[in-house]
Amino acid sequence: MTGPTDLPSLPDARLAGLLDEAKALQAKTVELRREIHRHPEQGLDLPKTQAVLRRALADLPLEITLGKSTTSITAVLRGGRPGPAVLLRGDMDALPLTEDTGLDFASESPDSMHACGHDCHVAMLASAARLLAAHADELAGSVVFMFQPGEEGYHGARHMIHEGVLDAAGSRVESAFALHVFANAPSGLVYTRPGPILASADSFTVTVTGKGGHGSMPQLAIDPVPAAAAMVGALQTMVTRRVSVFDPAVLSVTQITAGTTTNVIPETAELRGTIRTLSEQSRALVREELPKVCESIGAAHGCRVFADIEPGYPVTVNDAASAARVLDLAGDVLGARNVAPMADPIMGAEDFSYVLQRVPGTFAFLGAAAPGTDPAEAAPNHSNRVHYHEESFAHGVALYAAFALDALR
Repeated sequence: MTGPTDLPSLPDARLAGLLDEAKALQAKTVELRREIHRHPEQGLDLPKTQAVLRRALADLPLEITLGKSTTSITAVLRGGRPGPAVLLRGDMDALPLTEDTGLDFASESPDSMHACGHDCHVAMLASAARLLAAHADELAGSVVFMFQPGEEGYHGARHMIHEGVLDAAGSRVESAFALHVFANAPSGLVYTRPGPILASADSFTVTVTGKGGHGSMPQLAIDPVPAAAAMVGALQTMVTRRVSVFDPAVLSVTQITAGTTTNVIPETAELRGTIRTLSEQSRALVREELPKVCESIGAAHGCRVFADIEPGYPVTVNDAASAARVLDLAGDVLGARNVAPMADPIMGAEDFSYVLQRVPGTFAFLGAAAPGTDPAEAAPNHSNRVHYHEESFAHGVALYAAFALDALR
């Protein structure tokens, strides 16, 4: 995968040396990343990670606020002149996996691993804070560094928003930026797109209740299993016939549970799955139609149905002007060969969506497949064998800094 070679660009002179400055911080970035990687923590309560980051930031001129409902860190850097505030986010929680990478800094916790690169994100963000602190006199405004727990399904961004991260500088953040490493793209490549970049993610559970009985006498029972099986096909048809192909949705039934043995008709059957959409309109439509379809089929089979939809993250939507500017900045700072506009969104989900619902900004990916490997064949994000090429980190540090410097020129 290569980027365009014809991006029109007149680099800001202040941005020209950022990559060299980021490379000068590479040893610190890698050391911090590895320390966090060795001691992964999950969820909203990450005391060890918070302590490591506080030590890493302690000598910088930052106003530090610790979270109340989570172990978040909000750090504010004041510029040399007054002006607006921009936000840079790095998530810091791990996943429930047993690491199998063979790295000499592998997880020392048997049931936790930084398999999604959040250790990389906060290490890059800490080095970006250090780089920007050296340029504080050039900033007309403030930079808010958002070190966030609980991205992996715990709505950590929402917690930090409720506690005031968007107003931490004393005025409302006017733009925001987050980077995410990606194991299946060439190292150092930055790519993003305007509009939807990641999907919403809701989960559902459908409980179908009939009447249990002996497997040899189904006429005396009300079997929930064929009702549940009919729902699986009907839900797929519902998506293709009710949702516009130009505003797509993905509905996957990923789990079916029923019965205990071969000769018993169970009383209940359960379907579980995920709903992914690229707009809040399609999201609302699917959430409205799913119970209707299942309840109607259940009634036809004589079963009672309860459909529960658990809301997940919203659609992650990039501001068009901000996304275009990030691609320009990446070309200026990293070179045009390290820029790749995305043609299509990815159906994964992100809680940075909560930030982008409130302020314009950009979520972007940073390739981290090691040179000499086929990115398509590399172990992906969320694999217990995933490996992120550390040389890519300087690109992330430089781009974080460039975003803030450009916004607060």
